[in-house]
Amino acid sequence: MATEDKNRATAAAILPLVGGAANVASIAHCMTRLRLGLHDRSLVDDEALKALPAVMGVVEDDTYQIVLGPGTVARVTPEFEHLVEEGRAATPAASPAPAPGDAPSASAVSAVSADELAAQGAAIKAQQKAKNATPFKLFLRKIANIFVPLIPALIGCGIIAGLNGLLVNLEWLPAVTPALAAMASGFMALIAVFVGYNTAKEFGGTPILGGAVAAIIVFPGVANIDAFGQTLSPGQGGVLGALGAAVLAVYVEKWCRRWVPEALDVLVTPTLTVLISGLVTIFGLMYVAGEVSSAIGTFADWLLSNGGAGAGFVLGGLFLPLVMLGLHQALIPIHTTLIEQQGYTVLLPILAMAGAGQVGAAVAVYFRLPRNESIRRTIKSALPAGLLGVGEPLIYGVSLPLGRPFITACVGGAFGGGFVGLFNQLGDTVGSTAIGPSGWALFPLLDGNHGLGSTIAIYGGGLLVGYVAGFLATYFFGFGKELLAEFNVSQEPTPSTVAATGGTPPAPTATTGPDHRDHPDPGPDPAKAPAGV
Repeated sequence: MATEDKNRATAAAILPLVGGAANVASIAHCMTRLRLGLHDRSLVDDEALKALPAVMGVVEDDTYQIVLGPGTVARVTPEFEHLVEEGRAATPAASPAPAPGDAPSASAVSAVSADELAAQGAAIKAQQKAKNATPFKLFLRKIANIFVPLIPALIGCGIIAGLNGLLVNLEWLPAVTPALAAMASGFMALIAVFVGYNTAKEFGGTPILGGAVAAIIVFPGVANIDAFGQTLSPGQGGVLGALGAAVLAVYVEKWCRRWVPEALDVLVTPTLTVLISGLVTIFGLMYVAGEVSSAIGTFADWLLSNGGAGAGFVLGGLFLPLVMLGLHQALIPIHTTLIEQQGYTVLLPILAMAGAGQVGAAVAVYFRLPRNESIRRTIKSALPAGLLGVGEPLIYGVSLPLGRPFITACVGGAFGGGFVGLFNQLGDTVGSTAIGPSGWALFPLLDGNHGLGSTIAIYGGGLLVGYVAGFLATYFFGFGKELLAEFNVSQEPTPSTVAATGGTPPAPTATTGPDHRDHPDPGPDPAKAPAGV
């Protein structure tokens, strides 16, 4: 089947299972997930969605998120949007989702212990969603929503920057390297405009006005302006300044909408928004944001230079819980600021070690449950994606519902982060020229201060340490006796169970474990999840 037909077929399979076109309020996607705003959550058939071959898992948060993996989600989303538009035009009323009892779904006949993990993983979600709906965490997610759409451009430009640096160091293709440098740097030079646009959109203002105010920051003419006794520099304040300027523009615009007569709104509101916000940006925000940006860079350098091993251990160990909560994307402004200042972020390679710990933990679970073919199939199907830095299937499908393996995966990430941090402390800086990928997918984006070979060796060594530490911690400490006895049960069908269930073995009844109602769906169905991303 052609790729376009395959992507359209995936979108067509998803649409009725989320309640039809009329039930879809909004559509967006990030690196791995199709994010849907839904009118009625009860119309969604979770089990049937999880049974689709292309679906690695589902996550219910402020939006309903379907994990499709990198690359796939970017191709399926446009097809899904087209189908929604066609469905709304043809049928205004919402199409009811198939009733769960109408027909058995593929996931209903999968191995039972994986279903138990699914129930536990889904149970975790409800509890933590209530806990995490705090104003601060909701604000962080809003900030993340501003930067997530920028990630594809950051990745593309980062890889081109790495290729250009390699060619320059090898003195190859000197006629081409200036063009590559322009491609790599053009987006970063104007990233403040994109941040301003997305900020205004996210906070409820007119996006183009947010971009217009943020554009002041990168305008070369600001070099002729003095503020606080200093001459401003184009780009001063960077993405943080653009963020603040656009938020201010939103509030000014909303104030104008309340007080400006409707007949004058089209002329007065945009003018006052740009004028007031622009003046505050030039004579205040650029200076303040510039100082904050400099402080972030200085602190990151100091932290890794003086306490790299300890800092790496803490950062690598705590990153998985941030991923679990979806708050890791709130770090994007810090990464972007470091890339603007230094050409790479020294934090991402350390944080990426959390994924290595997760992979090691999953492999240990595989060996500790030799009789449970259900969970072992889940691990085998999700492991390639985990090696490439897509950790949701392993987190939500294996380690988190099991409990202890999630903690031991964090231990593996801590040791990997400590390894990379130690070399930073010794003077071998390891950074990434862009954000988004991790695991093996981060290798093309690596950069440092002692040559590419040294940087690759340190990062690869950190991955190895994370794998080994996560494996050992999980193998020896990841299971209690009751949990091990409960899940290490043969899933092979016997003649009696074949006759009684059509080939599906009976399930052990879950008798232990916490009430996990607060975590996203556990990820891939073990019998059909794709073998990679």
